[in-house]
Amino acid sequence: MFLDPLQVAAFTAKTVTIRNVPYMNKDEFDGAQPSTRRVGRPRDDQREIEILMAVNSLLSEVGYEGVTFEEVARRAGASKATLYRRWKSKRDMVVAALKVGPARRDGPDEVNTGSLRGDLLALCRRLVQSMRSADGQTAMLLLQAGLEDPELCEEIERSVGPTGARLPKTVVQAAVGRGELPHEGIDPFPFEEVAGAVILLRRLNGLEIDDRYLEALVDTVLIPALHATTSAERSLPAGIFSGHPAFHPTPTITKDAP
Repeated sequence: MFLDPLQVAAFTAKTVTIRNVPYMNKDEFDGAQPSTRRVGRPRDDQREIEILMAVNSLLSEVGYEGVTFEEVARRAGASKATLYRRWKSKRDMVVAALKVGPARRDGPDEVNTGSLRGDLLALCRRLVQSMRSADGQTAMLLLQAGLEDPELCEEIERSVGPTGARLPKTVVQAAVGRGELPHEGIDPFPFEEVAGAVILLRRLNGLEIDDRYLEALVDTVLIPALHATTSAERSLPAGIFSGHPAFHPTPTITKDAP
């Protein structure tokens, strides 16, 4: 059969077009969007937990300053590249470790018991729980790191939740609204300077920190001291657990030359 050249060209064009049509899977045929393939290896959650456990172990042994990407990688049997893909800085890695470590909390972050006394007790109990989750050395070293790196303190408070070391503004505002505190000019200094310090001191010395002790601390020290801040003639300094105290290096003592 004789084919007109124009018909041959049209047939050839149709054939090429059909051959260039990509293969359509069932989802595309049914009108669904094609599935997006994940690039790279999927993150292994269990592996990440193992790495963060190595971070917590290092924190308890050598403190914040001793935690390095190199040592964590060595202990966890991972590469530094793996760690850097997950966390941009040591601070990020330590905060992630605290989230999955013994100090983690599964309950709500907000403290709101309905009374100032109840809120202060809840904060103190939370701080005791945080300190009991690690040995005294870890608590001291993390505190020291926080004093030298206020942003770490802020990140821990945001990520792990109210640790109990600080007095949240929401607690003060709620107490003012209930008439338990005179006005919102209350300074958190007494709580942030006293509560964390005495609880840590008792922890380090193996002294009991039960509800009877915490109630005495709240009733005889913290609540009266918070009321007293309203009559302070000048602004009070930042408490040691606030993460913003003025830092003055200890002067070096030198002997007089003979």
